[in-house]
Amino acid sequence: MTRETGPRLDELESHATQAHRHLAAGRAEWGRLPGLLRPVLLDSWLRSLRAGLDPASGPDRRGLRGAELFRCRDGHPLATVLPLVDKLLLRDGAGAGLVVVVADRHGRVLWTLGAPNRVAALAESGLREGDDLGERRAGANAVALAVRTGRAAWVHGPEHFLRRMGAVTGAAAPVRAPGGRLIGVLMLAGGPRVARPELSALVRAAATAAELELELAAYRRHRPAPDSCGAAADSTDARLRLEVLGRGQPLLTVSGERIAVSQRHAEILLLLAERPEGLSADHLALLLDETDLDNTTIRAAMSRLRAVTGPDILDSRPYRLRGCVATDVAALQSALDAADVSAAVRLRRAGAAALHRAGHPRSPRRGAASIARRGTRFRRSGRARALDRARRRARRCRGVVRLSRCGGA
Repeated sequence: MTRETGPRLDELESHATQAHRHLAAGRAEWGRLPGLLRPVLLDSWLRSLRAGLDPASGPDRRGLRGAELFRCRDGHPLATVLPLVDKLLLRDGAGAGLVVVVADRHGRVLWTLGAPNRVAALAESGLREGDDLGERRAGANAVALAVRTGRAAWVHGPEHFLRRMGAVTGAAAPVRAPGGRLIGVLMLAGGPRVARPELSALVRAAATAAELELELAAYRRHRPAPDSCGAAADSTDARLRLEVLGRGQPLLTVSGERIAVSQRHAEILLLLAERPEGLSADHLALLLDETDLDNTTIRAAMSRLRAVTGPDILDSRPYRLRGCVATDVAALQSALDAADVSAAVRLRRAGAAALHRAGHPRSPRRGAASIARRGTRFRRSGRARALDRARRRARRCRGVVRLSRCGGA
């Protein structure tokens, strides 16, 4: 068995075993360590020696225990991605028979996942939940290297500084929060087959998948301003409230007064609610109609909208809202993003009931639903790339509004 770009495992074992003999022989032999270990491991061994760590030491009992371990687990962001990690590294087969070690940013083991007999066997080497695998406590190991370097690492058998870990091979990869901060490490641990390049790649892929899952969760928690300020259509804090779901004609509530508005005005308000930084006349025209609305038409539409909302609601250059607009579309989007099915169904039924009370037939209609059908012919230009995100969000609005036209529950 070989690594694609490294020595054979039996050579690594032989050299690392010889390095341990030099350690046991005393300080006079330490100068013979270079050439026997990979550079990253040699540096780690030397740091451990300077710190006074004994390679013959037993498990360190000073890790996380009892209530402290549970407290660290409960508040750790990796707790939310454990099912994903388990599926990718164990249940999908490639890591069958191995153990997954999940450590925090200090190298302390928070969870060990795998078959109970495998976890128990690993515990005898000092890889137990709560143990500190940081370099200062456990010397060179895959978790410690990933924590120190911020890069993926693997350590085979006797390459570990501590002799009690000589039967373990580990491949680890760091996991970072959406902002780039190191929050933990994933490691596959077991026998020599863990050193295979494909298993190291699998660990790196699982770490990347966990990071993407954390980014998605962060997006759902911290949605853009229009969703956070106007997600609830029945908010009493917002001066403006727009209702479009299931209605023959959109309704805008301004300071408690309900006013029927045109489909075009509803489209404009939905787009501006999605873009708190504002939209230029050109950008708004592109999002509203792919057949080249001119700026004069946009200015006329905005002038009529100001007559409805009042002059202190809308800014110009760029066009933007001065405050929050609570919309039932944003409320439905938030419910769907949070997987709150009951809230989404409730909002959907409320819109259907409103349509029924208004006496409108249950059939699709044009209007606010046309938000998403925006031109793609400008995709090659820099301006179009800047608008891609707005178009995607506009399509979501259109899809929700078009669905509401059907009037179904």
